[in-house]
Amino acid sequence: MRSILRLWLAVLVLAVAAPSALGQQYPNRPIRFIVPYPAGGATDVVARLVAERMAEDLGQQIYVENRPGAGTMIGATAVARSPADGYTLLMGDTGTYALNPTLYGSQLTYDPAKDFSPVCRTGRVPLILTANPKTISAGSVKELIEAAKKAPGKIDFGAPGPGSPIHLAMELFKQRVGIQITAIPYKGGADALNDLLGGRIGLLFLDAATGVTHIKSGALKGLGAGTDKRLPAAPDVPTIAEAGVADFEAWAWNGLAAPTGTPTDVVAKLNAACQKALGLPALRQKFADLSVDPAPSGAEEFRAFIASETAKWRTVITSAGISLGN
Repeated sequence: MRSILRLWLAVLVLAVAAPSALGQQYPNRPIRFIVPYPAGGATDVVARLVAERMAEDLGQQIYVENRPGAGTMIGATAVARSPADGYTLLMGDTGTYALNPTLYGSQLTYDPAKDFSPVCRTGRVPLILTANPKTISAGSVKELIEAAKKAPGKIDFGAPGPGSPIHLAMELFKQRVGIQITAIPYKGGADALNDLLGGRIGLLFLDAATGVTHIKSGALKGLGAGTDKRLPAAPDVPTIAEAGVADFEAWAWNGLAAPTGTPTDVVAKLNAACQKALGLPALRQKFADLSVDPAPSGAEEFRAFIASETAKWRTVITSAGISLGN
């Protein structure tokens, strides 16, 4: 009996220590990245750039498939229900992983914490608080706060896509500085931007690529960046934290995840390929051209980041009374 017990223990140790059979031969066929947005958006472009470089490293083609709709639920749910073999991955974003659980509640058709194994964070999109100089006389974050406190509710801002990172960045700002400004809802960012440029609204958080273009032209003022350091493309725009709002950061971000149950050695291979791709100078330059900040991470680091972001934005969303569920 002792000999049999020792034999079984040895087999168990080897089974635990050895890589999975899938991991040893992975990948041996093409991989699919599902993007829960239409083609051409920031998340889609990042997915295609990263897929191209990861494919070179892994030795297999990576196809990008767009599955938009229902606040990213269609694409995310498709991945959550896919085999956990490393051949179907999700290129999700802030909304997919961190915002939707609070925004949709019981209506959400997947659970980010239970249904996905995070692989690697890929990029961060800086957000800039901008103002129309013809509508908003404030030339700094401090002056804006002072003006808003003198006239509660009189200043308005664009809230494209209720519950979007751009909308929630302003809600976070409002809550941190204790001001009342009025949200003007828009279906999309283009309409909000047009109204900002036309002076029909006063404030709007914009992605860096769009914001910097209009700041340089003089059409808009950059009051503050929601980043941890000043943007190279707009060095004269202070960060919002630097301008006096302690510990303020608001980014849109994205990253890869696999279905829960994907072997750890497969996740490790994918993570290594992703981090290698994001370290390539050519890819980093393409990201810079798009005003996207490369943000590679370890798999567990990405898991912790998602949990932190989920908790942070849950507080903002509930405090603002935002709900997209029925």
